[in-house]
Amino acid sequence: MLSTPKNIAASTQESDLVVGAVLIKGTRAPKVVTEEMICQMQPGAVVVDVSIDQGGCIETSRPTSHADPVFVKHHVVHYCVTNMPGAYPRTSTFALTRVTLGYIELLANEGVEAFLKTPNLRRAINVYQGRIVYKAIAKDLALMDYYQAL
Repeated sequence: MLSTPKNIAASTQESDLVVGAVLIKGTRAPKVVTEEMICQMQPGAVVVDVSIDQGGCIETSRPTSHADPVFVKHHVVHYCVTNMPGAYPRTSTFALTRVTLGYIELLANEGVEAFLKTPNLRRAINVYQGRIVYKAIAKDLALMDYYQAL
């Protein structure tokens, strides 16, 4: 099913649990679940906004903490804890280290040129030689005069 507003509205209306996990690198998450959609959910339904660190993708979300993780709005329970991996710091650190160590070694051994030659790594560069090379960041910061594509 495509993620259209109509399909999201229909799905949320019949769901007991909605997990919002939208990430657009370098910018805020778009609001894909509206307040109207939340109002149409069954009382006691739950939404989890994993995108809350990027502003949230559910219109009724607001950041919560591990100490006070939930709130109810329109009879729907919201879980919007920022830094969710912080609940399991040891496990999340091991997972992150496993994924990033190879990139760190590559950068240490070959320098930024290795990133420039590898398309997936090239997209990880935000600023290069004094210029913003990631368009979304330049736009969000109103610094398009400093933007230059790699």
